[in-house]
Amino acid sequence: MLSAVLLAATLSAAGTGAQERPKPEQVYRHPRLEVRVPDFKAEGLILDIGGGGEGIIGQVKGKQVVAIDLSKRELDEAPGSPLLKIVMDARDLKFVDRSFDTVTVFFTFMYIDPADHEKVLAEIARVLRPSGRLIVWDVTFPAAKTDERQEWVVFPLHITLPAREVETGYGVRFTPGRGAEPLLAAAAKAGFTLAARQDAAGWYFLEMTAPAGR
Repeated sequence: MLSAVLLAATLSAAGTGAQERPKPEQVYRHPRLEVRVPDFKAEGLILDIGGGGEGIIGQVKGKQVVAIDLSKRELDEAPGSPLLKIVMDARDLKFVDRSFDTVTVFFTFMYIDPADHEKVLAEIARVLRPSGRLIVWDVTFPAAKTDERQEWVVFPLHITLPAREVETGYGVRFTPGRGAEPLLAAAAKAGFTLAARQDAAGWYFLEMTAPAGR
């Protein structure tokens, strides 16, 4: 179970203010997610969307990574050694077309309004080179609330990296049933095809390929 300090931190990162700090009965605490992120082969530069906070991809791939995030504070606090850290909105990427071979999104779509997923995915497709890779890790929300008062869900994570282990937690508004399928449907509209998928307890992994002929 998350400590009170970690619970407050995760919900603060999710955008709650002091005036809307949830009551305990408003928060569903998900069982801990066990996520392994091995070193992975990647050509050229990697654009890491939502690369602040724990900076997981920056920790794994170092100078190959260009990390973007809406929060300067999250980028400032992120460990690892990415090539660049840039404050940027994924709905409006400030890169020219075909700039990257790989885009990663590590537990960040959960914070993006589903109404914006198609826009973000279209921007990712634009900045990826033909047949480039999009790699996504994200949560699968429980199918239903255990208490109708629950407005938030907190996911504790134990993340195993090649050189270290990370304990953290992510908090977000509770949207029961949200998972991989709606994201895959939005990605298909942007021209992506599914190359690999892994469904685990409380989370999923997707590897997709950008259109070849653009």
